[in-house]
Amino acid sequence: MVPLTTVIGHRRSSDLTSILAPERSRAVAPPRPGAGARWAERFTLGMTITDSLVIVAAVVGVVGLVHAGGILPASDAPIDSLVLPMVAVAAWALALSWGHTREVRVLGSGMLEFRRVAIATGAAAGAVAMTVVLLGATTGRDHLLIGFPVGLAALGLTRIAWRRRLQAQRMRGIAVNRVVVVGDRAEIARTIAQLTRAGGSRYDVVGVAVSDGHGAVVVNGQAYAAVANFENVARAAAAVNADMVVVAGQPVGGDYLRDLAWGLEHTPTELVVSAVIGDVAQHRMHFHPVNGLPLVHVGAPSFTAGQHLAKRLIDLTLSVIALVLLAPVMAAVALAIKLDDHGPVLFRQERSGLNGHPFKMLKFRTMVTTAEADLAALMAQNEGAGPLFKLKRDPRITRVGAFLRKYSLDELPQIWNALVGEMSLVGPRPPLAREVAQYEASAHRRLYTKPGITGLWQVSGRSDLTWEQSIRLDLDYVENWSVAGDARIMWRTVKTVLHPNGAY
Repeated sequence: MVPLTTVIGHRRSSDLTSILAPERSRAVAPPRPGAGARWAERFTLGMTITDSLVIVAAVVGVVGLVHAGGILPASDAPIDSLVLPMVAVAAWALALSWGHTREVRVLGSGMLEFRRVAIATGAAAGAVAMTVVLLGATTGRDHLLIGFPVGLAALGLTRIAWRRRLQAQRMRGIAVNRVVVVGDRAEIARTIAQLTRAGGSRYDVVGVAVSDGHGAVVVNGQAYAAVANFENVARAAAAVNADMVVVAGQPVGGDYLRDLAWGLEHTPTELVVSAVIGDVAQHRMHFHPVNGLPLVHVGAPSFTAGQHLAKRLIDLTLSVIALVLLAPVMAAVALAIKLDDHGPVLFRQERSGLNGHPFKMLKFRTMVTTAEADLAALMAQNEGAGPLFKLKRDPRITRVGAFLRKYSLDELPQIWNALVGEMSLVGPRPPLAREVAQYEASAHRRLYTKPGITGLWQVSGRSDLTWEQSIRLDLDYVENWSVAGDARIMWRTVKTVLHPNGAY
């Protein structure tokens, strides 16, 4: 889904009886903040306070250490101990504000927030460096500049704390944006499924707008009532106190978006267009308006040798480090398996790798030694999605194996597969040959990259996902791979292992 967002706003109204009446020209009323604006104001104020405290602590702390060490001569003290710290605090605070580091859209939205904080901090450090040159300060300046990386780290920690608070509130239905989705029923259902896919979503769909203005759209068993037809969206959004109107799929009519924007004018409602472009990462899309025509350029996915080389170097480096650090854990797991039933420690299974080439994937054995022979008798009880075989209470799993599976410790030997180049640390799940034989044409694209020890599938629900969801996540990874994306998946993997869900 490609959001093209403009903040337009809306006039609030409590009259629900006239929602379906045609929109007419009306006098402009001062906008009232919606529910989303109120929680955003609270979070913005809180982050402004913590940001200010961190900035002052970083600057004053460094200056205090310098004075305590007797580094500053008396002649330089007025400049270095007074003017520069004041400039640093002011420049840093202004940079964080002007850099939109507390903008509602970036709160809890991946790395964008942290990137903006880092850029603002760098700009503030540059301003201080220019001030040093202009004032001719000669001592204490290097020590003051140390405060920026220290403060940046502290800012990152406070933002993580705010993000966790925000996520906790969203899990309880607080601090969410109230949304009305506009479009045909199929596109509305697709958009709602995406907006509400993960727990703790930032969006609360409070209604839909369909052509006839009647009925409801059902998504995952939940009904979303129609609150308007296409002609009365602005009034309906005001009546249900919506913070955002999302137009799903193709706009209705050539001038529809323009008219809707006019209807939402002078109000705090945000107008969002969900273009019909699925599973395309932001870095592959570029917006270029031409003579008033909005054009979204979609770049091709990266399957180049350079990309594969970078991924391989990362796999080599991290695999060596992981094998060294995890050697005691792996030894303990091997001993536990051996003591449990005296069978082999490792389980080797042929899987399909890059371009479908077979390889022997390693795992710690979690099932009885006759597991493969016992499979045929259990096929009728299969609870897995699509061609996958899964049982929540598989009788073949040993006592030690159940613990290993819960915390994904059985996957540790695959670090060796990654080291020798058969797998990657991050990638699609390595499939069995019988699963590949049942793939539809599009699913074969998941073989365009090496399978991974972890991936989007593993950090997004694992065995609780449907087959279609699993394939879509793997294709999303293949199409949109990046180093930053791999880093995010590995970080999410740590949290998934500590709080396992869907692992069986």
